[in-house]
Amino acid sequence: MLPAPTARLRFREMTVDDFDAMAALLGDPEVMRHYPRPKTREEALRWIEWSQAGYAQHGHGLWVIETHDGEFIGDCGLTWQPVDGELALEVGYHVVPEHQHKGYASEAARACVDHAFHVLGKDHVVAIINPDNAPSRRVAERIGMEVERATADKFGLPVVVYGIREPRTPR
Repeated sequence: MLPAPTARLRFREMTVDDFDAMAALLGDPEVMRHYPRPKTREEALRWIEWSQAGYAQHGHGLWVIETHDGEFIGDCGLTWQPVDGELALEVGYHVVPEHQHKGYASEAARACVDHAFHVLGKDHVVAIINPDNAPSRRVAERIGMEVERATADKFGLPVVVYGIREPRTPR
């Protein structure tokens, strides 16, 4: 099941038909500036396969985000990531450079967090962000996330873990 469409975006599962768009997105030095390096075309194909495996195994993964007219914006979704020896449900997002700074990442990430809470029944979602990635940190803050801790990622690189919990109403 996909997150609900937003005012400007819709979600769909990634397929090999998205290979060129995903290779351009993940191979873009600006998009990937806070990663160790941009992804190769082969790594972009593995990214699509990893997302497809997530759909099959967990019912979620990184989805393509596009306008309601079908214009490719990037990817956003929910994946299980290691954080300090435990798996955490992370919302991740990448937006093509020409559509950055338009609020698309925040809009898509909020929809994914809502999906995690209200459809998947999860009560905690994180974003694992390079401390120097100010735009990504702003997205996390815009959707209500707060810094939970500073730590290192699975590669030993410094990260800031943002988190949000589903508000529970007393009974």
